[in-house]
Amino acid sequence: MIHFQHVSRNYGNRVAVRDLDLSIADGELVALLGHNGAGKSTTIKMLVGLLRPSAGTVSVCNHIVTEHPREVSRLIGYVPDQPYLYDKLSGREFLEFVADMYGLSSTESQEAIERESQRFELTGFLDQLAESYSHGMRQRTVFAAALIHLPQILVVDEPMVGLDPHSIRLAKDLLSDYTRIGKTVLMSTHTLSIAEEISDRVCVMKLGELVFDGKVDQLRKEISGAGESLESLYLALMED
Repeated sequence: MIHFQHVSRNYGNRVAVRDLDLSIADGELVALLGHNGAGKSTTIKMLVGLLRPSAGTVSVCNHIVTEHPREVSRLIGYVPDQPYLYDKLSGREFLEFVADMYGLSSTESQEAIERESQRFELTGFLDQLAESYSHGMRQRTVFAAALIHLPQILVVDEPMVGLDPHSIRLAKDLLSDYTRIGKTVLMSTHTLSIAEEISDRVCVMKLGELVFDGKVDQLRKEISGAGESLESLYLALMED
């Protein structure tokens, strides 16, 4: 499904991601963890086509991202860490714009907007201008936009930041339910309790390198005596 093969990314003399090998299968929910500057967002941006690797290849369903960006974009829904909307468009107009970009017909677009509006409880504000939206309203609208074309892969960068408890529950349920129907989720997060609760695997990056890839139980075996929670295990791993 998703393959990073010896992927590196440099910014001038600084190495943001170094020789990353990572594969994610259908139906997996993988949490990507690491301190600020560890390379998580750079990794995600290479996956969704916003950055080109300095070396190596990123592929999605056997399509190399840099060679087949259009095909890859149809397979991926992306929720960035900052929920950007066009302030002078309503939420509905924004979703219609996104649906048009994915080539949905007018009927398909309206059906998709209704589906996602119900899923994310957008009905109360969907026809208001986005400039009036709170952070949580923006985040829910961006989630809806990412799912408008029912992608095979959902990529989310810090999805829970600034959300109220109800919206966090919506997001957690969505991510868990999405993998149950065979879809794939890659989630970058600092919220370790949520990563422990809903992810199938955790991948930990440190200074641009992947230092752990596996289940939380495996990490407990590797770092004995550090505690049981993912938070304590993660902090112990970062101290090495």
